[in-house]
Amino acid sequence: MQAKFLMISVIAAGVLAGCGDREVILPGERLGVRDILQDGDRTETAETANQTVAAAVPAVTNNAAWPQSHVSPSARISNAALSSTLTQVWSTPIGQGDKRRARIITDPVVADDRIFTIDSAGRVTATSADGQNLWTYSLVPLRDDASQALAGGLAYREGRLYVTSGFGTVSALDGATGEEIWTQELGNTATGAPTAMGDLVYVVAGDSTAWAIEAEDGRIRWQSDGLGDVNNVAGAAPPAVSATHVVFSYGSGAVQGAFREGGLQLWSADIVGTRKGFAIALVDDITGSPVISGDRVYAGNHSGRVVALNVNSGERIWTSRNGALDPVWPAGNSIYFVSDLNELVRLNAQDGSQIWAVDLPGYEPVRRPQRRRDTAFVNHGPIMAGGRLIVASSDGAIRAFDPASGDLVNETAIRGGATTRPVVANGTLYVVSGNGVLHAYR
Repeated sequence: MQAKFLMISVIAAGVLAGCGDREVILPGERLGVRDILQDGDRTETAETANQTVAAAVPAVTNNAAWPQSHVSPSARISNAALSSTLTQVWSTPIGQGDKRRARIITDPVVADDRIFTIDSAGRVTATSADGQNLWTYSLVPLRDDASQALAGGLAYREGRLYVTSGFGTVSALDGATGEEIWTQELGNTATGAPTAMGDLVYVVAGDSTAWAIEAEDGRIRWQSDGLGDVNNVAGAAPPAVSATHVVFSYGSGAVQGAFREGGLQLWSADIVGTRKGFAIALVDDITGSPVISGDRVYAGNHSGRVVALNVNSGERIWTSRNGALDPVWPAGNSIYFVSDLNELVRLNAQDGSQIWAVDLPGYEPVRRPQRRRDTAFVNHGPIMAGGRLIVASSDGAIRAFDPASGDLVNETAIRGGATTRPVVANGTLYVVSGNGVLHAYR
């Protein structure tokens, strides 16, 4: 009993002695943890004041086609001819529009006076330059249902339309008739657009495997494995191809460079880093598809990073704390893109410094009791046409911006809101709306 009393006395003395020490207060500024998480990287971009800097706008090109994604130099129309004011000349349905579990994710392509599209039910449609439907082709296998997979993407070359599918196939169709020439099974979903160059068609399946397929008969020339991921958005990035290289991206956030003929891998780079305090930053997919321009590759993820890499070595040249929701558009001394904060951003292509950023339609909180959820808008683009940056938005407007200052130049209404990036050929802008209608503006 006496020993127990002695132990309690010792513990009490130790506690009292500790209470007698003065608390050491470290010097420095106090910041709220919650404030830091909420502001995240937005604080860094907000401190950059917009500047008006002369833009090296390429010469206008009177192009007759827009055959595939602009990620490859040979397919990119740097500044397509387009009127400064747009008027709708026709519109025509192409099939099923956006549904809750089925979306139109395919940008149109234009070649040989035809506009090719895919609706949300996996139906390919060819439309004439005056708005008449010419033929259709279904990507849905006979024993499957359209709701079981998303459609894929399109690329056109030398009279053939190459089509990928979420059902795990890539097909070659006759561009004039829609007749199937060949189909190759990939063993995994292929929702990203293909890229056709020379005698090969390149595609990524399952966000994890790159394929090079012979354009003539659909035989597999070579394949390369990457890493997939579950936190991805619908639609994979199209491969970017130059005369020597092909650059793929995967769901893991990796970008891989290889020789385009033999597939020998040259380098691999990971685009990592997130925008703090934003739930969407958990999606680290490459949504800003790799774009080759000169000796550089520009790519961005969904969670707050755009990078410039050397196309020969994969060495990182600079990093910007912006995400990219679509492929960047390189033009002269700048690159332009729609960021993960729903801003149209211009960066200096040399060092990645921000020149300006302007707000685009984004989220609108619930304001009426009868509305159960917030409204969110998607902005598709930009492309450069008629010396302006064009962005098509799901809020029902096609907007044109000045490349030098970022100022809004004009707006054109699109009924149903845009659900694809716009494309331009023969002085006409084509874009698909969310209700499954192809619109033409001139």
